[in-house]
Amino acid sequence: MPFPFAPENYQQQLSVKADHLTELLSGWSHPTIEIFASPTQHYRMRAEFRVWHEDDKSFFAMFRPEDRRTPVEVTEFPIASTLLNRLMEKVRIAIHEDPELRFKLFQVEFLTTQSGDALITLIYHRKLDENWETRGRHWQSVWGFPVIGRARKQRFVLERDYVTETLQIGDQHFHFHQYENSFTQPNAAVCEKMVAWAVANSRGTQQYDLMEMYCGNGNFSIPMAKNFRNALGTEISRTSVTSAQENIALNKCQNLKIARMASEDLSKAWLHNEPNRRFNEFGIQNYDFDTVLVDPPRAGLDDDTVELLKRFRRIIYVSCNPVTMVENISKLQSTYQMTAAALFDQFPYTDHMESGVVLERTE
Repeated sequence: MPFPFAPENYQQQLSVKADHLTELLSGWSHPTIEIFASPTQHYRMRAEFRVWHEDDKSFFAMFRPEDRRTPVEVTEFPIASTLLNRLMEKVRIAIHEDPELRFKLFQVEFLTTQSGDALITLIYHRKLDENWETRGRHWQSVWGFPVIGRARKQRFVLERDYVTETLQIGDQHFHFHQYENSFTQPNAAVCEKMVAWAVANSRGTQQYDLMEMYCGNGNFSIPMAKNFRNALGTEISRTSVTSAQENIALNKCQNLKIARMASEDLSKAWLHNEPNRRFNEFGIQNYDFDTVLVDPPRAGLDDDTVELLKRFRRIIYVSCNPVTMVENISKLQSTYQMTAAALFDQFPYTDHMESGVVLERTE
C-alpha cells in the first residue's frame, strides 16, 4: 500500500522498503545494502494534471484509484520541484484570463529540471489553429519557458520539445536533452546517486568494453563510458536513440555508440545466429565486453537476454521491480556472486522501489 505523504516519517517508510529488499535478496550472500534516500519534498521533476472545468472555474485535478470519476483539486504538489509548483500557479491563472487558452483544455504536462529548465505541454480536445498559436506564443513569453500544444493529430512545438538537465556525477557535470513525451528518470537527485553508484561499480575495466541494454537517452552509459575502452548502448525507442546521440555530442563522449535495437532481438541474433541486419552493423566482433548494464521495464528480462548475460564477467542490473530482478538473477546464481546491492528511493511515499545489484563471475 502507498505510504501517506509525511516527510516527518520518511526514514521509517524508507526502512520498510530496505527490509523488503533485504528479504528479496535473502537467497544471496552480499555486502550490506547501500540505501540512497530521496529528498523528502520537491524531488519529482515531471507531473501531469487533468484540467477540470466547472462553470467559470477550471482547476488542476487528480483522481483517487478507488474513484476515477470524482476530481480532487490540486492547488500545490509538494512532491514536485519548486519550479513545477510555480508554473502550476502561473498556468492556472492564465487559463482563467484567456478564453482561447482555456477552451477545451484537457490536460497540462510539466517537465522540469533541477538545473532550472522547463517545458509546458497543453493538451486539447479540439483542433488548434492560428489563434491558439498566437496566444500560446504570448503565454510562452510570459511564463519564460517553451510551450507545446497537442490535439488529435496535431502537435505545435512553439520553440523546442526538450529540456536540458545537468547531473553531477562525482566531480563531473553531464548534460542531457530530455524530450517531451519520452522516458526520463523522474527523481533527478536520486538519479544522480544511481548513476554514480553504477560508475563506481564499473571502475578498473579500461582495457575492456561496456554494453548497456535499454540505454534510453544515455543516462548511464555516457558517464560510465569513461571507465571503458569503448561502449555500446542499445535502445528500441526512436526518440530515446535520437536523444542519446545528441547527449553523446553534448558531453563530447567519443567512445560510445548507440544502436537502435530491442534487447530481445539482440539476444536472439547473438545467441542463435539469427540473421539481423542491424545486429550485423554493430561490429560485435570488434568489442571485448567485460561489463553489461541492464535497466529493463518492470516485467524484467526475457529468457534469451538472461542467457546472454552469462557472456559477461560483470553484470550491473538496475531495476524498477526487484521482484522480477530477483527472478532473473536466480538463473545466474550458480556462476556469479553478488558484490554490491543498493536501494534507490526514486518514489518516496509509494511502495515502488528502484534497486541495483552487481554480479561478478566466480569461475
